[in-house]
Amino acid sequence: MTIKQPNSLHCFVCGVQNPYGLKLKFFEEGPGEVIANYTVPKQFQGYPGVVHGGIIAAMLDEVAGRTLMGSDPQRSRFMFTARLDVQYRKPVPTEKPLRLVGRVGKLKNRSATAVASIYGPDGDLLAEADAILVDIPQETLETANLEALGWKVYPDNVEQEAP
Repeated sequence: MTIKQPNSLHCFVCGVQNPYGLKLKFFEEGPGEVIANYTVPKQFQGYPGVVHGGIIAAMLDEVAGRTLMGSDPQRSRFMFTARLDVQYRKPVPTEKPLRLVGRVGKLKNRSATAVASIYGPDGDLLAEADAILVDIPQETLETANLEALGWKVYPDNVEQEAP
């Protein structure tokens, strides 16, 4: 069963009101597996027709971190990236449909690993990353105002409806 994950208002990768951001939408495909389908606009290119490496890393970072933000309250954790090891396999094209996939790796007490991948329109592996994630400190979570961050599941026509 596919479950749409929350977005925020201003995050570069998922922020629905960030005029400079990617506005990706993520879906939980199963426990510990997250996907996003996205076409990168040409304003995020490095070389003509090729997505900038920093944008690729940002997308991989986000999909890796979201693997643990699932709907299962026993496993759901807010984490940040401590390390991201990116392997650029082939040029990632702009203006072509891409599929991002993230999967949980090993779970530890305060950390976890995840693998993130970007596939091209023909299913070729274009880029991948291994991530080490660490828990956001509990005191930070307790003071976070998720409502003010706009952290929720938005309808698809969010640009017109978001506050």
